[in-house]
Amino acid sequence: MTILRSALFNLFFFVSTFLLTVPAAAISLVAPGQVTSWAKYWARLQIRAARLICGIRVQISGWENLPPAPVLIASRHESTFDILIWIALLPAACFVVKRELCQIPLFGRCIAATGMISVDRSAGGAAMRALLRGGDRAAAERRHIVIFPEGTRVEPDQHPPLQPGVAALASRTGLPVVPVLTDSGRLWGRHSFRKQPGTIRILIQPPLTVTTGRDALMNALWAAFDSRKFEVDRAADGKLGLRTGV
Repeated sequence: MTILRSALFNLFFFVSTFLLTVPAAAISLVAPGQVTSWAKYWARLQIRAARLICGIRVQISGWENLPPAPVLIASRHESTFDILIWIALLPAACFVVKRELCQIPLFGRCIAATGMISVDRSAGGAAMRALLRGGDRAAAERRHIVIFPEGTRVEPDQHPPLQPGVAALASRTGLPVVPVLTDSGRLWGRHSFRKQPGTIRILIQPPLTVTTGRDALMNALWAAFDSRKFEVDRAADGKLGLRTGV
């Protein structure tokens, strides 16, 4: 049954993504500011489909740690779900994305229209400069910036070195760094066809108190990504659909 539900959801995901991307790309030519609304609808649609088809729910803890003022959200990244949830939750999230996504026909045009920070990870110093320019723009627009410090999706039991871009952005923009822990990879693997039923947990932690020193910030963020924190924090805020209307 899980395989059948996974097949149905994957089909829905790709077909609905294509059907929504085509008009969104057209709209981006005349009214790029409207594409964000399309993106939010797309993300919420996929979250609801995952719940209805696959039985995947989400529970958020620590919602009070995310202020309305702009912050730098540094989230662990285990699956596509981690992207969907922040598009759905935030008014106008600004993601740090790899440049390859911006080169996908139609989809890349939509990404550009929403003002994401595109980074060519093979460009060395030029990539860091692009990251910082994008951070300046997003901060000036008073948008939450979402960055995945691991640089790519990882397995639940993997803990690769964190990339330095998060520390550079924090130093440049002066925005508080809010660590976010997720276990989405347990149910929705990074390259997995199968989607398992269950509840994805998201833990929004208090902003890091470290304000100076790259190494100190990176060490604090590394500690925040310890999955054992889920066992410490049991006071979940409730299901996302009830909390936020997603």
